[in-house]
Amino acid sequence: MRPIRVLVVDDSPLVRDLLSRGLEVDPEIQVVGQAADPHQARDRILELRPDVLTLDVEMPKMDGVEFLRRLMPRYPLPVVMVSSLTQRGKQTTFEALSAGAVDFVAKPSMGSVNGMLSELRSKVKVASGANVQRPDHSRSAPRREERALPATADRVLAIGASTGGTEALRQLVSQFPPNMVGTVIVQHMPPGFTSMFAQSLDAQCVVTVKEARSGDVIRPGMVLIAPGDLHTTVHRAKDMHVVVCKSGEKVCGHRPSVDMLFKSVAKACGKKAIGVVLTGMGQDGADGMLAMRRSGAKTLAQNRETSVVFGMPKAAYERGGVEELLPLQAIPGKLMRLLAEEDI
Repeated sequence: MRPIRVLVVDDSPLVRDLLSRGLEVDPEIQVVGQAADPHQARDRILELRPDVLTLDVEMPKMDGVEFLRRLMPRYPLPVVMVSSLTQRGKQTTFEALSAGAVDFVAKPSMGSVNGMLSELRSKVKVASGANVQRPDHSRSAPRREERALPATADRVLAIGASTGGTEALRQLVSQFPPNMVGTVIVQHMPPGFTSMFAQSLDAQCVVTVKEARSGDVIRPGMVLIAPGDLHTTVHRAKDMHVVVCKSGEKVCGHRPSVDMLFKSVAKACGKKAIGVVLTGMGQDGADGMLAMRRSGAKTLAQNRETSVVFGMPKAAYERGGVEELLPLQAIPGKLMRLLAEEDI
């Protein structure tokens, strides 16, 4: 089997060599070249035809986001961003994901380099099989459905996502009406990035989006994003639902875990809940979605054609937890129809 051919792009020679050596530890990965800036990278892409690109977020001459915006329409290929932990670096990372990057890793402190390199190897492998398409800027945003929803705090929407999920969530949550049922989301993401992601979504949506904190009440018009490195679960408290965010062992290799969220929602909400699994690698959420379906909840998942990676939706579907696979653009309308039904 041919190894995955990777081009490493970073303005620092030290970082380029570090990433290259760290990637080539894995015999399934071959670093075919390096580039110091986007202009070199463009030439190397044409010359070497890599399978995956690793791209520094912040570079001289042209930052990674602008390069992506120019690259993806002409040469759509999987890109894994390498991000700094600065506020600017985090913001640029989300812009890069919107511009077509598949995933990102955060540049570590010197004490955790090996962990970052292991994560990068894993994400390069996932990216090599990602469904990357040319961005279509000609399409207008779908019209938000302003359907009147019954005013109730009983209902809860739980969503899980991983690779490709930030952009999928942006497209989905931006279609929520102001009175959307209370929503809790687990998106696999490191600490520090989830708060920035919540702020970014909040600025683009009519619902309120915030990073969850223990004790937050789930209520209509509110979307809570699970904080990085903390499991987030839903619990019944008298006549309302609240979230609890706490540490613990990783589940399905993740913290926060979609399984942890879904299983708690199955127990706390039963048939008053809806579960949605979006694009992502692995099996996190499969057992939890089955628990939700068995408790009477409605369950949906993103289909293969619109998923960047069809791992999590596929696992949940094959486990028997998914009632319906849908293209991403059809999920908002389906949610509105389900929520308008009296028996949910």
